[in-house]
Amino acid sequence: MSKSRPSQKPDTVGSLIFCPECGNLLDIPGEDDLIVCNLCSYTHQSIDFENFEVVTTSKPGAFPSALRNKRDDVQSEIKDATAALVKEPCPKCGNPEMEYHTMQLRSADEGQTVFYTCPKCAYKTKLNS
Repeated sequence: MSKSRPSQKPDTVGSLIFCPECGNLLDIPGEDDLIVCNLCSYTHQSIDFENFEVVTTSKPGAFPSALRNKRDDVQSEIKDATAALVKEPCPKCGNPEMEYHTMQLRSADEGQTVFYTCPKCAYKTKLNS
């Protein structure tokens, strides 16, 4: 015998739909737009999926990545290092000096990469030497 209570809607968590009677995870609606619980036979007229909005968010550290950790380590070392000043005009604002630091990003037999940052406008550029 099927239970149908129009006043009681299935519970939703994200895009999952749960039976309000027994808590079972419900299947998507069939051809007749009815959601039927396989355990307790609860039925409900289909939820309007046309206007059904699902929003999910995750924290930046929710999906750890070895590559992201390496990048974060390199960027934190760059921020901690004191940048030297060089008399190089900024291409964007014309400030006469730019801060710079170098890193070995390519193979050992190739030159270092020089990173420039304007202390006035924060313009950034790099040069492979």
